[in-house]
Amino acid sequence: MMAPCCSLTEQLYEAAASKTWIKNNFLKLLKEDKRMEFWSLLTVASMPVLQVLLVGLLGAFLASGYINILSANARSDINKIVFVVFVPALTFASLAKTVTAKDIISWWFMPVNVGITFLVGGILGWVAVKILRPERHLEALIIASCSAGNLGAMPLIIIPAICEEEGNPFGAYKNCRVQGISYASLSMALGNFFIWTHTYNLIRKSISHCGRIHKDDVPTNKNRNPEVVRKASIFGAQDYSDQEALLLPSSEHSEPSDRTADHHNEMEQRVSSRKLSDIIVHVWERSKGTFYQISKELLSPPTVAAVGGFIVGVVPWLKALIVGETAPLRVVQDSVTLLGDGTIPCTIIILGGNLTEGLRKSTVRPLVITAIVCVRYVILPLFGIAVVMAAGNVGFLPPSPLYRYVLLIQFTVPPAMSIGTMTQLFDACQEECSVIFLWTYMLAALALTVWSMIFMWILS
Repeated sequence: MMAPCCSLTEQLYEAAASKTWIKNNFLKLLKEDKRMEFWSLLTVASMPVLQVLLVGLLGAFLASGYINILSANARSDINKIVFVVFVPALTFASLAKTVTAKDIISWWFMPVNVGITFLVGGILGWVAVKILRPERHLEALIIASCSAGNLGAMPLIIIPAICEEEGNPFGAYKNCRVQGISYASLSMALGNFFIWTHTYNLIRKSISHCGRIHKDDVPTNKNRNPEVVRKASIFGAQDYSDQEALLLPSSEHSEPSDRTADHHNEMEQRVSSRKLSDIIVHVWERSKGTFYQISKELLSPPTVAAVGGFIVGVVPWLKALIVGETAPLRVVQDSVTLLGDGTIPCTIIILGGNLTEGLRKSTVRPLVITAIVCVRYVILPLFGIAVVMAAGNVGFLPPSPLYRYVLLIQFTVPPAMSIGTMTQLFDACQEECSVIFLWTYMLAALALTVWSMIFMWILS
């Protein structure tokens, strides 16, 4: 009678042991699967950044004093070709092939997302300026570096490289690459709009504190009447002698009579009226020049190409005429695509060459660079996760994980290279900008790898 009981007990014990073994092995396999997923995501996230580093190092080596093939003039010329030819070609080819009227409606959140990056980054940059109290001429540059991200070149570089990696959560390479470049092209067009309106005015305000002061702008003779010197700076150096003759009393008539006093009053009235008219003309000319520069950048080749790509993609008969294997003008699309393929390598080489400028001088405090790095690579990405996840839960976003990944990347990219273009345009703060770019782009390799892995883990 005892044998069956013992047998039943043994069976129950064996069953429990078997369940424990299954549970332990299942947890072990689950941990191994998670570990494999972690390393897979790390590999996918790091490969694009390593590619950028290798090609960027080549650009830095070509721009160094050892070879000096990629001089400043050469980089400027290549950059013009990239800006006028390669980037517009890539933008047009990608948008014309993939975009539809339905896509334009479903992508409406991207302009809002870009605006949020500029708004939050600008506020954080302003807070950093108030806390650190840097030199006056660096305030606008710090705020611009925190708010304006590289929304064009970096997504165009990173996304196709991620699509090439096996195990990426965005699908097959061909569809992933074409769709990703379309998202990145729209991001670039939106970035140009915000950069050349918001950031342009920020940098312009710093000119009076950091620009070069030419010796002939204001006379430096200590014997000059201070009032004459002040007026000369308003009228210009060429009118200085005339104004001095009008305003300085003659040494032969040191005691003015009523007649000479009336004469001086009349001259002062003429000077005042001329001063007012000159100020109005100066303000008008400067405003007109600023408007022209902004409109010129907003109508830049990449932006025009983006508009053209949208038109071709939305209008069915135009798309059938240019895009597709049976399109009559498919050779146009193929030629444009061929030109667009030169965008990414040229952009990375120029980027590597430009960063060598930051090695020559170090005029920025380490705390300032640390603040910019923390804003761009710590606070903004966390804020971006909250924004994109909230927008997705509300239903503002399409189900495409690649689209959401691009929105998240917009919060993680380093400062826009256009900031350096603006400092060169105004001849102001170029050394400081080079130092900031050097450190932010060097640390971007680590930051983009880590955050890309986190973003893909969230989206997968």
